[in-house]
Amino acid sequence: MRRSLLQSLLALEILVGPSVAAKQVDPVNKDGKGVAIKGYDPVAYFTEGKPVAGTLEFTHRWMDATWRFASAANRDKFAADPAQFAPQFGGYCAWAVSNNYTAPIDPQAWKIVDGKLYLNYNKSVQEQWSRDLHERIRAGEQNWPGLHK
Repeated sequence: MRRSLLQSLLALEILVGPSVAAKQVDPVNKDGKGVAIKGYDPVAYFTEGKPVAGTLEFTHRWMDATWRFASAANRDKFAADPAQFAPQFGGYCAWAVSNNYTAPIDPQAWKIVDGKLYLNYNKSVQEQWSRDLHERIRAGEQNWPGLHK
C-alpha cells in the first residue's frame, strides 16, 4: 500500500513537475537544519562504493549547507575539492531534474557516472533514469541552471 502510494505521488510529481519548475530551489538539497543530502557522506560513495551516513563529529560548510562525513579523511578530501565529490544537480533527484523539476532523494539510490555522483528519488526511479542515462544527464545539465537560485 505504501509503495503504491509513493509511486502514485511520484507519478503526480512527474505530471505536474514542469508546471512547478518556475519555483527555484536552493542550489544544495538540504533538510530543515541545513544538512546536505540527508547527512550522508558524499566522499564515501567514491571511496567505499556505498552510501555511508556522516556524523556530527566530521562536518564541513560549503554552499550554505552542512555536509557530514564518516571520517576526518573524507571531510578533508571534500574540503580540498568539493566539486569533485558533491552530487550533481545539488543533490536533488537526477530523474526529476532531467524532467525540469526537483524532487527529494533516497541516499541509497545512487550511481557514479563518468566520475560524478547522481542521486535519485528511489531505486525504482533510478532504474528508469538509468535506461537512458546519458540523455537524462544531458537533459539535467540543460535544466539545472533554471531550477536553482
